[in-house]
Amino acid sequence: MIPQIPSFKRDGVSPRHSLAQAASGPQTVFLASAVAILFAASDALVAVPAIRGQEKPLSDPWTAAQTIQPADLARELGEKNGTPPTIVYVGFRALFAGGHIPGATFHGSASTEQGLSDLKKWANEIPRTTSLIIYCGCCPLGKCPNIRPAFIALDKMGFKKLRVLVLPTNFATDWADKSYPIQKGM
Repeated sequence: MIPQIPSFKRDGVSPRHSLAQAASGPQTVFLASAVAILFAASDALVAVPAIRGQEKPLSDPWTAAQTIQPADLARELGEKNGTPPTIVYVGFRALFAGGHIPGATFHGSASTEQGLSDLKKWANEIPRTTSLIIYCGCCPLGKCPNIRPAFIALDKMGFKKLRVLVLPTNFATDWADKSYPIQKGM
């Protein structure tokens, strides 16, 4: 047996009759037009890369000559002759404590006003000819909130041998998983 839904009448008119009358009115034309516009607008929005999550990576303030690849840094750190570079981690404290490049120092997250201020204060005491390598690795380099402010600040301070460690994915994938040396703790 199929269940029946009772039909209620309001002012002597059944709801089905009311809907049929409304469907032929000017409101229907307006609603149909509004729905068509919304569908067209949603198609246009899907075509915009930033809305689809394919936003353009942040522009880099450094040149290719001011970068170093993980394998090259690992090799440089393993050399016995010469002065090793000064390595500075500019990301988040918890990630630094979990594992970082041996000998790296931490002076605060460069994405914060306090972290950037601490980095500048530390860097103010260092000769501008120091070979300085900064890195973060909290996320893909193209989206990192820490590396660009740190680079810009140190570059403006006049460091002539400033380089960025290129970690395209993150520190774990591009450094730790490749068995490069790691130091844990602060």
